[in-house]
Amino acid sequence: MLNIFKQLARYWKVCLAVALLLVVQAQCDLSLPGYTSRIVDVGITQGGVESPAPEVVRAETLNALLKLMDADTAALVDACYIQPEQAGSEPLTPLGVSLLHKGTLGENGPRALRRQADSALLADAFTTPDVILYMAAAAIDGDTTDTPTAADVDAAAAAINAMSKEQLSAAMQAAAGANPVDDTMADTLQSQAVQLVRLEYEAQGIAGSVQLRYLLKTGGAMLGFTLLMAAVSVLVGLLASRTAAGIGRDLRRDVFQKVVSFSHAETERFSTASLITRTTNDIQQVQMTCVMLLRMVAYAPILGVGGIWRVANTNASLSWIIVVAVTALVGVMLVLFKFVMPKFRIMQKLVDRLNQVSREILTGVMPIRAFSRENFEEQRFDAASRDLMQTQLFTNRAMSFMFPTMTLIMNGISLLIVWFGGLSIDAGGMQVGEMIAFITYTMQIVMSFLMLAMVSIMLPRAGVAADRIAEVLNTEISIRDPEHSAAAPADGTVTFEDVSFRYPGADENALEHISFTARPGETTAIIGATGCGKSTLLNLIPRFYDATEGRVLVGGADVRSLPQSALRETLGYVPQKGVLFSGTIDSNLKFGGPSITDADARKAAAIAQAADFIEAKPEGYQSPIAQGGTNVSGGQKQRLSIARAIAKKPKIYLFDDSFSALDYKTDVALRRALKAETGDATVIIVAQRISTVLHANQILVLEDGRVVGRGTHGQLLQSCPEYREIARSQLSQKELLLGGDVVCQDRAE
Repeated sequence: MLNIFKQLARYWKVCLAVALLLVVQAQCDLSLPGYTSRIVDVGITQGGVESPAPEVVRAETLNALLKLMDADTAALVDACYIQPEQAGSEPLTPLGVSLLHKGTLGENGPRALRRQADSALLADAFTTPDVILYMAAAAIDGDTTDTPTAADVDAAAAAINAMSKEQLSAAMQAAAGANPVDDTMADTLQSQAVQLVRLEYEAQGIAGSVQLRYLLKTGGAMLGFTLLMAAVSVLVGLLASRTAAGIGRDLRRDVFQKVVSFSHAETERFSTASLITRTTNDIQQVQMTCVMLLRMVAYAPILGVGGIWRVANTNASLSWIIVVAVTALVGVMLVLFKFVMPKFRIMQKLVDRLNQVSREILTGVMPIRAFSRENFEEQRFDAASRDLMQTQLFTNRAMSFMFPTMTLIMNGISLLIVWFGGLSIDAGGMQVGEMIAFITYTMQIVMSFLMLAMVSIMLPRAGVAADRIAEVLNTEISIRDPEHSAAAPADGTVTFEDVSFRYPGADENALEHISFTARPGETTAIIGATGCGKSTLLNLIPRFYDATEGRVLVGGADVRSLPQSALRETLGYVPQKGVLFSGTIDSNLKFGGPSITDADARKAAAIAQAADFIEAKPEGYQSPIAQGGTNVSGGQKQRLSIARAIAKKPKIYLFDDSFSALDYKTDVALRRALKAETGDATVIIVAQRISTVLHANQILVLEDGRVVGRGTHGQLLQSCPEYREIARSQLSQKELLLGGDVVCQDRAE
């Protein structure tokens, strides 16, 4: 996982912006349950009345309430309400302004609350008088359990206004003795005070408009938060997608550049199938996970912590339910991860294996059919596929177990909240809207864990994928350009000075004490039995490998002191297996660089004896080449590979058994044309056939990685038993006596 966060750190500015946007989104999301609670408790239950202090009040009701306050408080409250004749010249509350525009606050109308009045102070001042007046109104019919009406409030207010201070004091003391205020009763005081204000509004005929105004205001705020949350969510999704796509692009570029710079040793360390998987599937896993990290994993803790904070402020008596829920959720996730996490690493290796088997079968389909091994290969593929399937089934089943478990926990939490919340509502310690908000906050907390659980399915696998990508990127390249490079080679002289080479991890040297010089204008041939090290020797010149001991010199400079680009610019390399790239014949012939002209390409094709079959095609040099050159024959592919090297006009030609697919006639014609073209170049040929090396100026005979013979064809026939044995296996006695020209001519004919 650390490697994924390292990739995200490269886009830290965007990640910071996403984090800030997620805080805004979470704030909007967490605000909605509070507004829902207000709509239920205030908008519906309380008729839109928010405070025990009425915004507009009739003079008779206000006088009754003032008589129930002490003198100082009554004077302060009285100053906060505007007389009807002052209504047009004083700043009013929104309700007061609305009534003023309707003409209700005229002469002898109700008094309106000043806008700048201290609402908190007024709420405390009005609560007890409101409750007393409400209880008095309820007692009009002699039963305090009945819900009073606006008429009852008017009657109670008239009765209080008619009392003297002594009578009012005695009545209040008697009421307090008959109905002592305990903890449970104290919780209902606020509700009763607000109900008194609601009845006052009903008496004025404005209760419906007050409720509607509150519902529209609160609903509008909810709609605004919802729209803002949606806009932020879309913006976060856009930024997350662009960031993840950028990370995927960068990883593909970095991995590709790294793999291209690998020597054969690093390439063999990772199989081709594994490198393909790491470049495609693994990077895709990381890219998808980065989107999830930015959109869900970063949002879940913000939402969860915010939900816990809101729950604690909503009703602390039910907070223990959250503790139980979080403990259960974390326990389930930890148990599952303990068993599932190791399987994800195994899964990626099984994907590598499946890709490798698939690649081997598809590339080797012809010999598979030739040997009738279809059933065997099908069984091998099925075994690799089944191993992957079994691992995937285990992880999917384990993860699918998580969601029903968390759903069960979520429903159990809802049941606990409803049960204990209902008891709290019955006891007067909670309102219905508060319980709804508590349930919503709790569900948000649970949902944050569900989001983490959903992403946790991808995180382990993505973590493994990121580690595999990092393994490629962190691989030390064994063949590097020197810090202080030598000058580019002046000529094409190739010199081996006591060179030995051992493959990484091998027990024995593949080459031992090789020394020779290949000069410009000469052809040096290397021949020997299969596996004697011919191709290995040739691979040391372009630095596909570096010599273990000794030095390889090109133009008098050690190849390790030359930049790889400068070294390979002097080489024309034709591999043992002809490789063509998708495109056209022309694009393949010009593969050596943009300096190759059409004339160069056509001349190279003529030298390589490829012009005839190219020009026979309807589209000529623009004929398409399929991936890997599958739409041309082996001989045509080899000739095009040779032409590609010739078109580059290098100083050194390296032919790694590049004439093996050619018939004798084409071989002779090609080498004669090649000799005329490469008169000033160094030519090094690895060959299996004697006929290919007959005219070489120097022939090296290799056996078990050592030079056992050196000289011309005639000299080696006399001095080298190994060469003589190879020659006798390929040439008749007559051909051995006649010499190279006659041998080649006879075979060509």
